[in-house]
Amino acid sequence: MVSSPTYSAYDAFARIINESWGPEVSETLFPDIEKLLLKHLPQPASILDLCCGAGHLAKKLQDKGYQVTGVDSSAQLLRYARDNASQSKFILDDARYFKLPASFNGVISTDYGLNHIIELEELTRVFQNVYAALLPNGLFMFDLSLDRRYRSSWHNSLLGDVQDEYAWALKRIYNPEEKIGDIYITVFELTDRNWKRFDTTWPVKGYYLEEVLSALQNVGFTDINYYNQEDISDPPEEAKIVYFVCQKI
Repeated sequence: MVSSPTYSAYDAFARIINESWGPEVSETLFPDIEKLLLKHLPQPASILDLCCGAGHLAKKLQDKGYQVTGVDSSAQLLRYARDNASQSKFILDDARYFKLPASFNGVISTDYGLNHIIELEELTRVFQNVYAALLPNGLFMFDLSLDRRYRSSWHNSLLGDVQDEYAWALKRIYNPEEKIGDIYITVFELTDRNWKRFDTTWPVKGYYLEEVLSALQNVGFTDINYYNQEDISDPPEEAKIVYFVCQKI
């Protein structure tokens, strides 16, 4: 039996995701998730949270009465997730390789987790894995940053923060010819009264709307809809970040 590869590229940043990014993102996105996904699921429903991070979305879902399973490739993020959403189940695995039986009414992936899949062939494999895990009539909702977002806002942009026990800096660079971006991250963490430095790089891919729609169709998804994440009531054709919602027949 060949095990799926898992990666620790997110481990050094897991504390920041847990304390800052995760709560903020889940709070911001949840109203859209309720409108686009949850109101169309039966009760009770089983939901797979793919690229679940530190489990803040899983916590919100379990508190609403959903049975939640989370999948992520970072062991450190899953340690936080098990604390944050103790009634949910979490699996260490890679979105490109996970295999779960058809047992979920819905699958969700947020916070641009799938942008870290940098080959269309591998993104299609993710869609195949999701399709296999869904029950008939199940729904798949995910978000993606499109190529036009990276082109317009990733010009050597810098982010960062300083706290009492850690500090971090992040630099983003995008190559429009290759449609590949890199997020360079440095974290300083205070451990046993000494500062330790961690460096990691996250690659991302800027996809075109048309190629994502085609990949979903080729896998077998139907009733494919897409929405402007900035405001789901706005026309989605020029959106930089898109929600996709589709169904398994």
